[in-house]
Amino acid sequence: MERELTARGAATRARIVEGAATLIRERGIAAVAMDDIRAATSTSKSQLFHYFPGGRVELLAAVAQHEADRVIDDQRPAIDDLSTAESWRVWQALVVERYTRQGEHCPLAALTSELGKSSPEARAIVRELMDRWQGLLAAGVRSFRPSTPDPDEAAGIILAAVQGGVALLMSTGSPRYLESALDAATVGLLAPEVG
Repeated sequence: MERELTARGAATRARIVEGAATLIRERGIAAVAMDDIRAATSTSKSQLFHYFPGGRVELLAAVAQHEADRVIDDQRPAIDDLSTAESWRVWQALVVERYTRQGEHCPLAALTSELGKSSPEARAIVRELMDRWQGLLAAGVRSFRPSTPDPDEAAGIILAAVQGGVALLMSTGSPRYLESALDAATVGLLAPEVG
C-alpha cells in the first residue's frame, strides 16, 4: 500500500528520482551508487530511505518508471495527433531522431536489467509502457484510417518494428534498421486508400 506524501514530500521524492535518472543517463547504472545519488540530490541517507524504504531496488524501480514515462513524453506532441500521413511521418522522424541520439545506451533497458527482467517491478513497468504506447498508436491508426480492420494489431506491428529497429540500432549503431522497420510497418497504413 502506497503512503500519501505531502506536496513537499512528493517534490523531494521527485527530485531524488530525477537526480538519480540524470546520473544513470550520464554515467550508466553500474557507476552510480546510493552515495552518488545522495550527493547529487543534496539528500541525507535518512531522507533517501524515508522516500525509498526498499533501498536501491525501490529507487531503481522509481527511476525506471520515470524513464518509461520519458519514452512517451519524448514523442510528444507528435504521438498525440496521428490523424494525417504527414503527422505519421513527423512521428517516425521524431522516433528515429530520439533513438539515434540515444545510441547504444538505453537507460530503461539498463534499469530493468538491474532489477531483473523477470522481477515483478520491471515487468510491470515495461508492460504498462508498451500498453500505453500501443494504445496511443492504435488511437492514431483509428484517427487516420478508421477503416483499418484491427487498429490494435496494426499498432502492435508498428511498436514491434520500433523495438526491433531500436535493438538493431543499439547493436550496430546504425539507424537504418529502425528507419526501414518503421517504413515497412507503416507502408500499408500510409498508402492512399483505393476508393
